[in-house]
Amino acid sequence: MHFNGLTDKQVEESRKKYGSNVIPDSEPTTFWAEFKETFKDPMIRILLAIAALMIVMCVLGYAEIYEPIGTVVAVLIVAFVSAKTGVASDTKYRQLKDSTKKDQCKVYRNGLVTVIDVDDVVVGDKVLLQSGDKVPADGVLIHGTLRVDNSALNGEAEECPKTAADESFPLPEDITGDTFVDAHSLFRGAVLFDGEGVLDVRKVGLATMMGKMAEEMQDDEPDSPLKVKLGKLADMISRFGYIGAVVIAIMYFGYFILSAGGFAAYFSSGAPVIIQDIVEAVSLAVVIIVCAVPEGLPLMISLVLMQNTSKMLDHNVLVRKAEGIETAGSLNILFSDKTGTITKGHLEVVEFFTADGVAIPLDQLAQQTKLKGLIDLAIGKNSQSMYDGSGRVVGGNATDQALMRFLGQETFHKLDEVSSYAVTKSQSFNSANKFSQAYIAGAGRTFYKGAPEKFLAVAQKYLSLDGDEHPLDLESLNAKIDELAGKSMRVLAFGYSPSEMTENAINADTVLIGLVGIRDDVRPEAREAIAEVQKAGIQVVMITGDRLETAVAIAREAGLLRTRDDVALTSTQLNELSDDEVKKIIPRIRVIARALPTDKSRMVRLCQELNLVVGMTGDGVNDSPALKRADVGFAMGSGTEAAKEAGKIVILDDNFKSIKDAIWYGRTIYHNILKFCRFQLVINVAAVVVSAIAPFFGVEEPLKVTHLLFVNLVMDGLGAIMLGNEPAQERYMSEPPRRRDESIVSKSMMAQIVTMGLWLTALSFVFLKVPFFDSFFASTEQKLSAYFVLFIWSALFNAFNVRSDSFDIFKDLKLNPGFMRVFVIIVLVQAFIVNAALIPVPVFGWISNMFSCVPFPPAGWAAAILLALTMIPVDSLRTVIVGRK
Repeated sequence: MHFNGLTDKQVEESRKKYGSNVIPDSEPTTFWAEFKETFKDPMIRILLAIAALMIVMCVLGYAEIYEPIGTVVAVLIVAFVSAKTGVASDTKYRQLKDSTKKDQCKVYRNGLVTVIDVDDVVVGDKVLLQSGDKVPADGVLIHGTLRVDNSALNGEAEECPKTAADESFPLPEDITGDTFVDAHSLFRGAVLFDGEGVLDVRKVGLATMMGKMAEEMQDDEPDSPLKVKLGKLADMISRFGYIGAVVIAIMYFGYFILSAGGFAAYFSSGAPVIIQDIVEAVSLAVVIIVCAVPEGLPLMISLVLMQNTSKMLDHNVLVRKAEGIETAGSLNILFSDKTGTITKGHLEVVEFFTADGVAIPLDQLAQQTKLKGLIDLAIGKNSQSMYDGSGRVVGGNATDQALMRFLGQETFHKLDEVSSYAVTKSQSFNSANKFSQAYIAGAGRTFYKGAPEKFLAVAQKYLSLDGDEHPLDLESLNAKIDELAGKSMRVLAFGYSPSEMTENAINADTVLIGLVGIRDDVRPEAREAIAEVQKAGIQVVMITGDRLETAVAIAREAGLLRTRDDVALTSTQLNELSDDEVKKIIPRIRVIARALPTDKSRMVRLCQELNLVVGMTGDGVNDSPALKRADVGFAMGSGTEAAKEAGKIVILDDNFKSIKDAIWYGRTIYHNILKFCRFQLVINVAAVVVSAIAPFFGVEEPLKVTHLLFVNLVMDGLGAIMLGNEPAQERYMSEPPRRRDESIVSKSMMAQIVTMGLWLTALSFVFLKVPFFDSFFASTEQKLSAYFVLFIWSALFNAFNVRSDSFDIFKDLKLNPGFMRVFVIIVLVQAFIVNAALIPVPVFGWISNMFSCVPFPPAGWAAAILLALTMIPVDSLRTVIVGRK
């Protein structure tokens, strides 16, 4: 049947009236946009507030300019690193996307068939669809018959037959899961298995089902668990710093009053003295706030995320948004697609058996030479599929292609080379006959393949393992077929007849060669990965568009359904339950079948309302809204662009094992962040307490502002490199998941921070006030310079403590070579600062003055370092008394 299609004028009119077929892509991430996004971080805002306060103090002449400049520089570095990471991840994704050619289609225009870009399709176009084509828009089949793959829409690669309707047939407005598999409707993104037909385009662009899903993805995403935790930490530190600063300032001011002999005596001393004391108290308060805030934490997180996004590419994981990798480690529940993620994504022969029910392992079938030879002919000479020049299986339906892969390329070509195996007559598969047949005159036989029930109605004999014919035992054969059906396998039978073929019939003298079970089977590595993820305390739920029986069979083999309490239900059953009823059974749900896009989004929402961190995997347009809404969306590399746009992480090999690796690395990153927090907060606690108390003991500034700058920027920036690359440990996958709102600082972590912070404080006052240590130094300046060394070395030794939760603090150092490298760099930089005055060049004298450091004797270095070394045994003692860190 010929169609004239639209004229050029009608195309323009249709485009004006109904719009274009373009589904707008998201805008590329820009450096400036990512740079600005950094300043929404609560910790960054605290740092900027401190910098502003310090600048005011500098203008008034009560503070040095180094600290605000250093803080601003740190913030800019964090913003730069974060922006660079975001742009790099987005660029990698777009390179992956741009490497694929733009989709095209064939339409009738001006009486001719024309090839155009899919974006140029308009409402009213008549699109010629042929085997392998992708449906370019939503509409109705008005000519021909097709079998389509709707997996991009409902996640399942089932063969859905479509027949022609009258042009007056309306495209349904209310789309459900059943609409995708109705008789006449076609939707953008579906792919043709085979057949030929003409699509009448009814909806284009954002009006299509795919377009509506793309629009749904514009909703705001929930804050990542890391952002929530950092927000809580920032609030805690702010309260600690601000309240502590006010209290200490008041105490310091009270100290002045007591020293003067009371209120009357103090206030009679005159306004200049009082103002000077107020300024000193406020200056001390500012120092307290500076000490309290971990300036290096945002930088550390940015560096760690940047380093690990690169590492993950080696594990087939492309991180589109850096926070996604850490969020993966915080998952409580993971909703996984079935096809291509848990299963291999294509049909394959998984079992072969003779008609007496005896199974032959596939790798041993070649040893049964007679059976194998007949099976080869029944497949290789009786199929719509073949191998092309590049070794790919092409043509035929999914079942034919599975059988051709089972046959193998080498066998296929060998059969082709034997002239006596040329097919004389053949009849291809059709839905009425449910079998195909081919007569090979050279072999004197007709070969069949098809549905078992067609053979059982006719055949009387079968071939046994030894290749001899035996009477058919229907009872044992039916039992085996029922067993495989229970595993959701499609069973096909093969036979031969010594007679010439009969059109539309199986000959009565047909002998059954054997039968095969075909299924999209579970990936072996996925089964292991699911077990590891479950061991990590993460609930895995398979959410699929497939029918319940198939989903349950796959779930059992994948290890998802293990007990009677585990729940498997359909979309219809799910939607009969209220939100509260669903929430009650969420911990027991393992399978949701015939799922709609709305089901996926609903489940994500309900889990988040229960304060769970939710992951979602998917590859189709139908998955996109849920991928976007989830805390971390895992899009499959072979999936639709809409899915990859929506996900934070792209799994390049579509393998559940790669998802497990992403979770493992996410947990590693979080552990490394915790290690750094312990490392830095110990320093901050000690710096706050020492700076607050020392003036009451006659030591006004044991740590200068520039010393704090060194601690908060140099130490912590390099500390991020030291601890950010700590290796992944297997035990991380045995830990229970963390709640979304769980505080970063746990009770055990707080115990370590307080204990070691107070120990460092005690060391500080022992060093500063015990007369014994005066003998190592010629002046107060030398002793304060040595105290700066003591403080930094104590922090460095404590870095070993935070590496492990037990006593093996030196374990696996070789797996993180950067640790000792940075350790040595910090030691050398500090040694240079302390001894800069020994170099007779003005600039080095300026560095010495800036850090208020002077050289001191080797004995002083030894005393400071030995005191600092006590940080390790004291923390080990704390571990013995308190338990794990």
